[in-house]
Amino acid sequence: MTERTFDTRIETLETIVAHQDKAIEELTAALAAQFREIEALKRHLARLGEQVEDIGAHPALTPEREPPPPHY
Repeated sequence: MTERTFDTRIETLETIVAHQDKAIEELTAALAAQFREIEALKRHLARLGEQVEDIGAHPALTPEREPPPPHY
């Protein structure tokens, strides 16, 4: 192969590597953003769970005991 062919192949490979580097950086940023969002959603879900437990424990919401049915 000629030197020109090698230079062209090297340029092509360098271009591919540059695009791959950019893609990796973008994917890393997206992954980090998703991780932050998941962590925020976990905290929010935990707070909602606590609120549901608090509401369920409220005395005004506890069902009254029904009297037993009359005996025949």
